[in-house]
Amino acid sequence: MANNIKEQSEILDKLNIAALNPMQKEAIATINKNENTILLSPTGTGKTLAFSLPLLEMLNPDLEEVQALILVPSRELAIQIEQVIRSMGAGFKVNAVYGGRPMSKDKIELKHTPAILIGTPGRISDHFTNERFSKDFIKTLILDEFDKSLEVGFEYEMRGIINQLTSLDKRILTSATQGVEIPDFVGLSNPNTVNYLKATTSKLQVKTVISPSKNKLNTLLHLLNHLGNQQGIIFCNLKDSIHNVSTFLESKNIKHGCFSGGMEQKDRERSLIKFRNGTNQILIATDLAARGIDVPEMNYIIHYELPLAVEEFTHRNGRTARVSAEGTAYVLKWKDEHLPDFIKNAVVQDISKQAERKQPFWETLFISGGRKDKISKGDIAGLFIKQGKLSKEQLGVIELKQDCAFVAVPAQKTSELIDTLNNVRLKKKKVRIYQV
Repeated sequence: MANNIKEQSEILDKLNIAALNPMQKEAIATINKNENTILLSPTGTGKTLAFSLPLLEMLNPDLEEVQALILVPSRELAIQIEQVIRSMGAGFKVNAVYGGRPMSKDKIELKHTPAILIGTPGRISDHFTNERFSKDFIKTLILDEFDKSLEVGFEYEMRGIINQLTSLDKRILTSATQGVEIPDFVGLSNPNTVNYLKATTSKLQVKTVISPSKNKLNTLLHLLNHLGNQQGIIFCNLKDSIHNVSTFLESKNIKHGCFSGGMEQKDRERSLIKFRNGTNQILIATDLAARGIDVPEMNYIIHYELPLAVEEFTHRNGRTARVSAEGTAYVLKWKDEHLPDFIKNAVVQDISKQAERKQPFWETLFISGGRKDKISKGDIAGLFIKQGKLSKEQLGVIELKQDCAFVAVPAQKTSELIDTLNNVRLKKKKVRIYQV
């Protein structure tokens, strides 16, 4: 278990992390010493690891009860934290529960009680009401992205959940936003704050791209062609806008994915998987993608529609120029549109130079077997290299889920691989393999 320095170093080795950053070191020390901690740090600086390492030290390995509850505002953030803690391999059971996935899955997983439970307020509230596990042993409460989870829409459920946690002795709140009022029901008395929001020097550039007409689609196309095959997110305010942009890019044969609250959870997850593994280099999204999702560092984001508030502007921009990297936020405006006061010193970008846009190298294949079938990433790699005749360089990112897996393969070999590998046995399971 993660209960001493040596074991913490083993976890970092497993994660291929050479050393903790200053924020993580200070956060861990503060969490260990204090009952109530507020951790403020920009997106992408490693807050999940900063609270997970001390959390593992607090858990009792001999107690088969929920000992820590992590409340999050979105499904994607729940999944991301679950993946991070699982990848640490500390030996404690962890589960994420959230709306949009079958309740039956939750019930099966909760029969083997996790030490760490991650969830969205609505789904956690449901499990509390139906008493699917004991709340008496929950000693640690973490509110990740608390500025979002304590918003008015969640308040009723959050109050109901926290009021039932009578054994708490540790509260940890994290955010990439400052100045959010914390309601009394959270019980956060005399918190110690670790604030790295101003300590991180951003290498973000904000540039304006002018559209001659109110319909900005053609200008967006010229901007994308100017950027070439770089990876980035196009932010919209509305689901209808995503549909319009997607239809337009489709007509121009530009591969992309979409991500919004109106999509089925399965489709949202697959969009992120294909964006992470390079099948899609562009993601068109609402502000739901501005925080709490696991996507790689990218060179740019585009504000296709102007954000409505400075918080959205900050969180969108946080998807690029993370930690020590450089990045650009492009603000797309038509010539008569006024920029809000919080967008300052945005130089106008000349996009007349057009780059060659190539089709992405990767495609994504679905495999109908996962962890519950005792299938590992090594098993999948072996199948595609030995029977699929791929070289190691031709095998892209493998994402292993509980009941399925996704693997990136060269687009030109997709059909051949499906013909060769569909319905083969992987471990003891006959698996279906198809393109998604």
